[in-house]
Amino acid sequence: MTTARYSLYCLAAILLAGFLLSGASGQDKKINVIAFGAHPDDCDGRAGGTAAKWAALGNKVRFVSVTSGDAGHQSQGGGALAARRRAEAREAGNRIGVDYITLDNHDGELLPTLEVRQQVIRLIREWNADLVLSPRPVDYHPDHRYTGILVQDAAYMVTVPNICPDTPALRKNPVFLYFQDGFQKPNSFAADIAVSIDDMIDKKMSMLDAHVSQMYEWLPWHAGKLDQVPGDPAAKLVWLKKQRTTEPNAVVREALVKWYGPEAAKQIKYAEAFEICEYGARPGAEDLRRLFPFLPAAHK
Repeated sequence: MTTARYSLYCLAAILLAGFLLSGASGQDKKINVIAFGAHPDDCDGRAGGTAAKWAALGNKVRFVSVTSGDAGHQSQGGGALAARRRAEAREAGNRIGVDYITLDNHDGELLPTLEVRQQVIRLIREWNADLVLSPRPVDYHPDHRYTGILVQDAAYMVTVPNICPDTPALRKNPVFLYFQDGFQKPNSFAADIAVSIDDMIDKKMSMLDAHVSQMYEWLPWHAGKLDQVPGDPAAKLVWLKKQRTTEPNAVVREALVKWYGPEAAKQIKYAEAFEICEYGARPGAEDLRRLFPFLPAAHK
């Protein structure tokens, strides 16, 4: 082989390697996901399984409780309950590999003030979020509604440099998605994305199990079922799964068919669904597959 031909061969090999590496890095690019709930356990119930899937692939996931949860118990409250729930949230995050923080706003007293909106803006920016999750501003609980409004109000402002100038603005608006809910008025939830979490349901239950004050004390007491909670830890998990899981409804099942195909969708037992918020970036199908890399390839 002549020197000139060898040089051309080497150059071609280098270019091909660079092309392959750039393609691989594009496919393997990790994303930053931040989810906002009103209380320490809200994100877990709505997106715990999907978060576990993101985390398992090496993506950065943070759950934020906008309140401290200091009112959510029948016999405890205040600072002691807030500290307990903060520790429970941290443990829940550790169990699936996500970062979990709770803010110091009072449970049951949340309002969509400028101060709290600025907290949300800064958190989204600090996380350099590609994807932001929150409840819809339609819910029985005022804290849930106002968390949805706060995230909506932050959606455009995260890109405005003169708002919260102490935290650099994002150059690209994230995609904002809503958690699934069952409320119908003024409009019902639209399942734009549905994710099978059959492979992560046990991790999701483990995460919820960490919220002892809620899953085994406050919520059963409030529902009049405290006497039904088993004493044995293993039996508690079985009971919890029965309480906190349901089959996908018709709307979610239709979305599963869209993303997984009819045959695969029939086999899915547990799912989490999300609705696209109009206030952030508007993703297409390719964008959603990048943000949800565990969804299967497009089917015919």
